[in-house]
Amino acid sequence: MSGMLKTSIATVSISGNLREKLDAIAAAGFDGIEIFEADFIADSGSPRDVGNMVRDHGLEITLFQPFRDFETLPEPARSKAFDRAERKFDVMQELGTDLVLVCSSVHPASLGGIERAAHDFHELGERATKRGLRVGYEALAWGRHVNDHRDAWEVVRRADHPNIGLIVDSFHTLGRKLDPDSIRSVPGDKIFFVQLADAPLIEMDLLYWSRHFRNMPGEGDLDVTRFMQAVMATGYDGPISLEIFNDQFRGGNPRTIAKDGHRSLVALMDDVKRTEPGLNVHMPTIPPRVAALGFSYVEFATRGAEAAELTANLSSLGFEHVGQHLSKAAGLWQQGDIRIVVNEETSGHAASSWNARGTCVCDMGFLVSNARSAATRASALGADVFTQPVGAGELAIPAVRGLSGSALHFLDDSSDLSQVWQMEFSAKPAPEGVGLTHIDHVAQTMSYEDMLSWSLFYTTLFDMTKAPMVDVIDPDGLVRSQAVEAANGSVRVTLNGADSHRTLAGTFLSDSFGASVQHIAFATQDIFKTLEQLAKRGFETLPISPNYYDDLAARFDLSDDLVRRMQARGVLYDQTGGADFFQAYAQSFSGGLFIEIVQRNQSYTGYGAPNAPFRIAAQKRLSRAKGVPKT
Repeated sequence: MSGMLKTSIATVSISGNLREKLDAIAAAGFDGIEIFEADFIADSGSPRDVGNMVRDHGLEITLFQPFRDFETLPEPARSKAFDRAERKFDVMQELGTDLVLVCSSVHPASLGGIERAAHDFHELGERATKRGLRVGYEALAWGRHVNDHRDAWEVVRRADHPNIGLIVDSFHTLGRKLDPDSIRSVPGDKIFFVQLADAPLIEMDLLYWSRHFRNMPGEGDLDVTRFMQAVMATGYDGPISLEIFNDQFRGGNPRTIAKDGHRSLVALMDDVKRTEPGLNVHMPTIPPRVAALGFSYVEFATRGAEAAELTANLSSLGFEHVGQHLSKAAGLWQQGDIRIVVNEETSGHAASSWNARGTCVCDMGFLVSNARSAATRASALGADVFTQPVGAGELAIPAVRGLSGSALHFLDDSSDLSQVWQMEFSAKPAPEGVGLTHIDHVAQTMSYEDMLSWSLFYTTLFDMTKAPMVDVIDPDGLVRSQAVEAANGSVRVTLNGADSHRTLAGTFLSDSFGASVQHIAFATQDIFKTLEQLAKRGFETLPISPNYYDDLAARFDLSDDLVRRMQARGVLYDQTGGADFFQAYAQSFSGGLFIEIVQRNQSYTGYGAPNAPFRIAAQKRLSRAKGVPKT
């Protein structure tokens, strides 16, 4: 094969019946599929019908799989294995595909031996040639005799047949901690197919790990980029395909999973192309990941009495109204580098968001190195472009859809977009307020199954990395949390996955009908000074149990005076490597959100996760005291 890179995905990777899978795969932009035997067998159509159905979707069948336990069997099992192969060849010809995957044997009767295996494959190659078919051999990481791609290559090399080639899989190589650079010595035309999967680093049985925890490239911890660099260095010019076994994906939305898969392949091959420029990667050039420099603004959709409550809350936090949109019912509130847009429009995106969820964050603006490049890259990665009518005097700001249908806009300081606040809001200079300087982080809450999808979205679009996933203990369940962050901490987004509606995060999801942002953390350089000024404005912090401060004094070397000041203001504390982190929470805020105020030593890279159980317990205690149902 030559020309543009072809993308493929195994049908086992996503949920649904075969027809639903094909719809999702085609919509995501893949060129082909690995048809998994079980998916084909479960369909009511004949092999020819299935093949035509695949092609009617604009897809090709890049691989038929799997054919198991073939090589090095004693008679009569050996003859029966060839008979099974002939029947598979019949099916392949009806389907209209020419390549079958044979995985290394785990049969207890297999005899092993490189030369014996090579002899079997040479004979199989002769039979395949008569049918115009090819056979690819893959080393399973748990194969009985062959579990290393180097041994599989030696079998193929000794088989010495043009219709017998090697299939390599990133999981089987990287999961066994094999050096992927050893693939570079294989001639590219003898690699018939490449399968890709990432996975989190978990110490467990290889087979179980493979069957349940694979995920898309970029969603795990394996060095899939280095694997693909080695593959492409051989001159390989065939399909790049995903083979993902994941319990979560099997129960997820097939269109979302397929779209994530295609995004992961485009981003991966772009990385391969950039990190080793001499490799011949046939794909359109897309802009590189853009630097995320900060949050430009957060926009709330609101209306009527809820809008009045929101602006009162902002005023109590020291924000001032610094501008009004030239044609929309949208006000700009600011303090330091924090901009909050309060949108009361009765039509358009904000209105739709308010109608669906009440007061909520409907839009976020990211300050990036190049807004147009960000939008172009996002589109190439399959993001849904967001547009709305642009009125007189307004700027067309590039945007895509974010979590739960929210909008994400891209702004920069190197184009006319930097003038948006003056042009559209006639904004006055920002007040100093109570010392809140910028947005430290935004917390987005979602179902647990969406976390991988959105971490992939952020890390493939922006120059951001993932922090380790942590478990947040809620009195009524578990919430998983993972941060994605720019290298200098200029943008931090925490992704919180809630499985139970009884957790605080789950309650917010349920009550807000899936609003995208649950809390916003504002930074200050002196949290005690800021809280003192806020108290004068009537701002109340979340009361924390006295037991917390007794324990705090025992865990950290803090002065009695500091602990007393913290307790008086409801301030929580964490420390790593000598770096301090102070945090306090508002008792309540509009739209079910909560506001956090933090003072961060810049070498502190966490989010106060050890304090989360005590903060959540305090929030639930306060809700019960106010007569607000917990769930």
